[in-house]
Amino acid sequence: MLDFYRNKKVFITGHTGFKGSWLTKMLTMAGADVTGYALSPGEDEPSLFRIAGLDRDMHSVIGDIRDLDALMKAFKETRPDIVIHMAAQPLVRDSYKMPRYTYETNVMGTVNILECVRACDCVGSVLNVTTDKVYENIETDRGYQENDKLDGYDPYSNSKSCSELVTHSYKKSYFDDAGIPVSTARAGNVIGGGDFSKDRIIPDCVRAATEGETIVVRNPEAVRPFQLVLDPLYAYLLIVQKQYEDKKLAGYYNVGPDDADCITVAELADLFCRAWGDGCSWEARPVDGPHEANLLRLDCSRIRQELGWSPRYDIRTAIEKTVEWSKVYAGGGDVSAVMEKQIVT
Repeated sequence: MLDFYRNKKVFITGHTGFKGSWLTKMLTMAGADVTGYALSPGEDEPSLFRIAGLDRDMHSVIGDIRDLDALMKAFKETRPDIVIHMAAQPLVRDSYKMPRYTYETNVMGTVNILECVRACDCVGSVLNVTTDKVYENIETDRGYQENDKLDGYDPYSNSKSCSELVTHSYKKSYFDDAGIPVSTARAGNVIGGGDFSKDRIIPDCVRAATEGETIVVRNPEAVRPFQLVLDPLYAYLLIVQKQYEDKKLAGYYNVGPDDADCITVAELADLFCRAWGDGCSWEARPVDGPHEANLLRLDCSRIRQELGWSPRYDIRTAIEKTVEWSKVYAGGGDVSAVMEKQIVT
């Protein structure tokens, strides 16, 4: 599949983030001509993009997705074949603190990148990456399907629901008639080496384990569709390729793990502690905070049936690869080499 991307001009928003960094690495390894547009990774905290030296193999443009003029300038200079929109304010708890910024970034950022596509005649495939949290969560054990109601609860989830609706409108109003295939991908909770985000279970586990401290779990019974970061990224690249080759395949796709890998946070913490070793342990400690969903599953039958995609990695393997990367990083090793190894195996 990655051979398709050789010499293709790919424009990624959010390339300096966790998923964006892994995607950039995959595409540069495939021989793509990658341009990224994103905020600068913070200087006062670790950054996978910076640690792995990813700017050496691509064109990195530092800018705010809310700035249409700057985004349009970078876009027109690139004239991309493919657009993958990943820039976002991605944290639920931060969205309660910064709702306006969250909506400006996640909604108007989507409008801006779609305006760039509308203004150019070069794009052959567009993907907007949203989230599994776009659905109205009724705490059901049934996996949500692509035609279920979009109505995220918190400002982050709701802004991503809005991003979906913006994409649907642009698709029907402009891109279908122009012959530009556009899809959205609604992925589950991704884990992997190099995620340094706050208020996420695996980064919290890694930080505590590295310091020899007990891991604190605030919501052990919550069920999430955890998956290794490489699985949704391969799905994104497959969607982009398939709709580029056959426009009828453009649509809205859930991307998640097998049902057996939708586990509780407690089970995830157990797996992490066993993989890390060294006496690593965790404890439940409820923390007062805003509403977060307790039960979330995805029905991914559509992408399996229409595109032939299925997860490559079970949750145990996902944890092991995350621990592998994290221990190399903690020991001052070559994390870029670990990324290359994990991408090809």
